[in-house]
Amino acid sequence: MARIPQQLIDEIREKANIVDVVGQYVQLKKAGKNYSGLCPFHNEKTPSFSVAEDKQFYHCFGCGRGGNVFGFLQEIEGISFPEAVAKVADLENIPLAQEYREASTEAVVNTQQRQLIALHEKAQEVYHHMLVNTAVGEQALAYLHERGLSDELISEFGIGFAPNQRQFLELVFQNEGFDRQLYPESGLFVVRDDASVADRFYQRIMFPIRNPQGKTIGFSGRFFATAAFPGEDQPKYLNSPETELFNKRMILFNFDKARNPIRKENTVFLFEGFMDVIAAWQAGVKNGIASMGTSLTQQQISAVERLADTMVICYDGDNAGIEATQRAIGLVTENSPMKVAIIRIPDGLDPDEYVQKFGSEAFAQLAQHGRETIFSFQLDYYRRKFNLANENDQLAYVETVLKELTKVDSLIQQDHYLTQLANEFHLQRETLQQQLRSLKQAEKTTRVATRQTPTTADYAYDAPPPMEFEGDSYAGLSQANAPQTPRRPLTQGERAEQQLLFRLFGEPRLLYRLQEAELVFLHEDYQEIYRLFTEFYESRGAFEVAAFLDFLENQEIKNKVINIATLTMPEESTEQEIRALLRVLYKTRLADEINEKVIRQQEAGRVGNTQRELELAVEIINLRKQLKQTDIF
Repeated sequence: MARIPQQLIDEIREKANIVDVVGQYVQLKKAGKNYSGLCPFHNEKTPSFSVAEDKQFYHCFGCGRGGNVFGFLQEIEGISFPEAVAKVADLENIPLAQEYREASTEAVVNTQQRQLIALHEKAQEVYHHMLVNTAVGEQALAYLHERGLSDELISEFGIGFAPNQRQFLELVFQNEGFDRQLYPESGLFVVRDDASVADRFYQRIMFPIRNPQGKTIGFSGRFFATAAFPGEDQPKYLNSPETELFNKRMILFNFDKARNPIRKENTVFLFEGFMDVIAAWQAGVKNGIASMGTSLTQQQISAVERLADTMVICYDGDNAGIEATQRAIGLVTENSPMKVAIIRIPDGLDPDEYVQKFGSEAFAQLAQHGRETIFSFQLDYYRRKFNLANENDQLAYVETVLKELTKVDSLIQQDHYLTQLANEFHLQRETLQQQLRSLKQAEKTTRVATRQTPTTADYAYDAPPPMEFEGDSYAGLSQANAPQTPRRPLTQGERAEQQLLFRLFGEPRLLYRLQEAELVFLHEDYQEIYRLFTEFYESRGAFEVAAFLDFLENQEIKNKVINIATLTMPEESTEQEIRALLRVLYKTRLADEINEKVIRQQEAGRVGNTQRELELAVEIINLRKQLKQTDIF
C-alpha cells in the first residue's frame, strides 16, 4: 500500500479551488474579496461562514470551525484525510493513481485493523451466500420474504444467515488462510477454556454493521427459531462485542448508505431497530439510521449534525419507545443545534410493523406529514404521568408543561399551546401567559447567575491586564473578526501576538527579523504556532496558510491559526508597526515579571525575610527603569 506523497497532496490542493468544492455543499455569495453563506456545521439565520479564495481556506465566525479544502470535506463528510485528498482529486478531475486511492481508504487503519475488516467482509459474504443460495438458509429466507423483504433489499443490506454450526466460520477462515491469532480480537468467536474457539453467531439472521466508509466491522444476529432448534434460552438479538473496530457508542446502522440522502434532504430519521431502517428504506425513506441497541450517544449526534439540521425521531409506539423518545429529545436538544421533530407510530406499533400492516406508501406519508413538535409530544408524554381527574394533578401537569413551553422559541406555537391549555383546563389564558413569563424570567436569572460564577475555564486565556505605555501609539487589531474562543476581550499583549503572527503568515521573510529580535511570545499556544511556522517555512522555503493547516496536527492550534489568518489589517506592514508590536510584547513581559516579583516581595515581608525583601525591591526598581525605555526596538 502506497502513502500519498506530500508533493502530490500539495499539487491537488493547489489545483483545486476551495470555492468550487465548498459551493457544492453551501450556497455561496460574493462578499468583498471573499464568499459567504450559511454555515453547514451549525444552525444559523445570518451568514457567518466565509471562504477566502485567495488564501484557500474557510472559517465560520459563529462556531469557530475552519480549515482548507481537505479539512472541509473531512468535517462535512466525516471522512479521513487521505479520503478527502482522493475526493478533491475526483471533484477537480485530477488524476490519482490506483495505489494512492487504496491508500486513501486504508491509510487510517493499521495492519491489524485491515485484517480484522477482511475477516468481517469475508464473514458477511459467506453469511449472505448461505442465506440466498443454500438449503440451510431456505427457511430464514422465506421468513424474510414473509416480513416483506425483497431479494433486492436483502442484497442491498447484505443480510445473511449463520448456520447452526459452531465451527462453520473457523473452517471458512482456515480455507482463506487468515491468521488464527486474529480470531479472539475479531469478536466473531468466543474463546473456550481450552483456548479453542467457537463461532459467536449461529442459527441467526445476520445484519452486517458497516463503518461510514461501507466496510463491515460487526454484526447483529437475530435468532431464527425452528422446530429442530427452538432456542428458548437464546437472546432475540446478539450484537458483536466491543472490538478495535466496533464501538457501539460511535456506530450508526446504515450511516454509510444514508449519508448522501441525509445531506440532500438536510434531515435524518432516527429509528430504534435495523428492521425499522430497512422497512423505511423500502418505503422510500432512505435517510434513516439506528443506534446499536443503546440510547443515542453524543458521539453519534456529532456525526449526524454535520450533515443535517433536523432530526426526526421515529421510535416504537409502545411505552418503552415513548420513554426512549423522551430521552433522545433531551440528549439532542442539550447537545446539538439540530431541530427535532417526532413521529409517533399509532397503535403501539413499531415502524416495521406499520409498514407490514398498512404498506410502504402509508409509512412514506406518515414520515412526510405525520411529524409533530417536541412540545406536542411532551403534552401527551406528561399526561401519562398525572391523574388528570385529580385537581392537584391537573395543576401540577399545567406547571410542568409550562416549564417545557419556555423552551419553545416560536411565539405562534406558544400562543397556540397556551390557548389549548386554557380551554382544556378552564383557565384564564392571561394567567397562563403571566406564569410563562415568570418561569422564563426565573430561568434567565438562573442562567445569568451560572455564567457569572467563575470557573477555571474562564481563565483559560488569562494574561496581565492591559497596560498603557507612553509612546506606543499602535492601536491594536480590529475586533470585528476576533476569535470566538476567548470568553473575555483580548489583552493588549494577546492582540500584539496575533498581529505579529498575521504579519508572519503574509510576509514569511519577517521571520529573520523576529529571530534577530529574539522574539519570545507571552502565551504557549502562540509560541507553539511560531515554532511550527519556523519549522514549516525553513523546510519548504515558502508559506501558505492552506498548506500549513495540513502540516498541523492539533485541532486547537489549527483553529487559532485560522482565527489569526482572518484578522482585518492593512495589506502590508511597516517597520514602525513591527517595532510597536515588539515593544508591546517586551513591555508586557517586563510587566509580568514586575508583578511576579512584587508578589514575592510581599510574601518575603510577610514572613519577615528582610534581606530577600530588599533584594527584590532592587530588582523591581531595575525592571521599572527598563520598562520606561522606549528605544529598545
